[in-house]
Amino acid sequence: MPTPLPTYFIPHGGGPCFFMEWPGDPHMWDRMADFLRGLAGDAGARPKAVLVVSGHWQEDAFTVNAGARPPLLFDYYGFPPHTYQLQYPAPGSPGLAGRVQALLREAGLPAAENAERGYDHGVFVPFKLIYPQADVPIVQLSMKNGLDPAEHLRAGAALAPLRDEGVLIVGSGMSFHNMRGFTPAFRDASLRFDDWLAAAVALPPAERERALVQWRDAPDALKAQPHPDHLLPLMVAAGAAAGDAGRRIFRDQVMNVVVSACRFG
Repeated sequence: MPTPLPTYFIPHGGGPCFFMEWPGDPHMWDRMADFLRGLAGDAGARPKAVLVVSGHWQEDAFTVNAGARPPLLFDYYGFPPHTYQLQYPAPGSPGLAGRVQALLREAGLPAAENAERGYDHGVFVPFKLIYPQADVPIVQLSMKNGLDPAEHLRAGAALAPLRDEGVLIVGSGMSFHNMRGFTPAFRDASLRFDDWLAAAVALPPAERERALVQWRDAPDALKAQPHPDHLLPLMVAAGAAAGDAGRRIFRDQVMNVVVSACRFG
């Protein structure tokens, strides 16, 4: 690649939301879907592969799915029957999985592989829109139990060389993820946290890292992220950004609250 690929933190929506009629508001997810459809163009060069960190996978060590043809993991519940028949036959990349493990171990981080696990909905739901032909290899990387932001920033930094090797690094989560908080009463809290997050992402890299490590001190942080599994993918994307600038590139209101996406590089 002539220049490093950017890294992203994206929202992956609610379950299979882009592929069903959403009760009450059939257009609620349209703007987010349009944003995701435009992400391939925003990234510029077509990547050789994608490394995705999803908010739906945690292990004792950073773990990659190393299968050549990962199945789909329908890890959502109570949705229409047809959403359990979705297909996304993107190939895996055992070679990239091995490279990821090597980089993490060189950085002193625990790494493992799982050749059986499929893509969860934090991967296949948004990527059905980003690369609808399912023709770009995808490797999923787990988060590490404990969800230590500094450790996930370190993991991202260890993986930064992949950007020069044609690998697109994407954190897939939600900037607001409180399953009891998708109500009008939490809208202002989501705005305050999202404004802080956008400002933190845009800080110079060293300051950005300090702010993200201390994210719990942000306004309404624990209202927006009572359990930070959907925020920690951002740390990997930010760590992989190295010295590159970050900025918010999307914001929308869904299910009464504000969610956003950001790009580094």
